Amino acid sequence: MPIHLVRTKATAEQVTEMLDALGGYIKLAVDIERRMVAGGGALHADCEAVLLENGSSQEWIWGADWVPLTRKVYFEALINLRPGKRNMSLTIEDPEIRRRVEQIARDLLEAE
Repeated sequence: MPIHLVRTKATAEQVTEMLDALGGYIKLAVDIERRMVAGGGALHADCEAVLLENGSSQEWIWGADWVPLTRKVYFEALINLRPGKRNMSLTIEDPEIRRRVEQIARDLLEAE
């Protein structure tokens, strides 16, 4: 179950490998500052760890799910629970952060 670090448009092979973990969707950790994602693990925290190991700062990482079939992004992840950032739930509450997470996920994972 490989986790891919995606900095440029993901290949179809990468997306397929990321889907292997859960089937119909991909768990992501999105670095909104560096515009990259890590995806494909069983947990958002596994993806977050890959970003942290590659120089990302925790304050910029948010969790999401990408469903290629419906082209939808969902914004719920345990790593989003951040009282210090005024995010008191698993869902990303700030509309600007949600917009950025969605845009990055689409730019890097959506098929042309």
